[in-house]
Amino acid sequence: MEKPRKESRQQVFTLVVQIGRKAGDGLPDGATGAALMCYASGVDEAEAVRETVAILKQADTAPLDVTGYGTLEEREAQGHEIDAEERALMQRALDENAVIVAQMTPFFGDEMD
Repeated sequence: MEKPRKESRQQVFTLVVQIGRKAGDGLPDGATGAALMCYASGVDEAEAVRETVAILKQADTAPLDVTGYGTLEEREAQGHEIDAEERALMQRALDENAVIVAQMTPFFGDEMD
């Protein structure tokens, strides 16, 4: 007899992670760092942040700062417009219990100040 599937407490959080330079980080020549838009699953935002930082360190990047923007529901309550592509990436992060890096914006010069 199959056990009923336990309801997951996982949620997906939108995070923006600023990274600095590190050898082998894959950032373009001349970049001083980058901002990464990530969707990360976790039982709470703290877990999502910890997992995201750990994965980015494994990927030879240097995470400096993380800003959380909340769950899909929290962002909708704040009036954020969330298109179908973004919703699909959030669902993928939830389905795969993963961190999805959706966008990378490199910084050049003094943009990080």
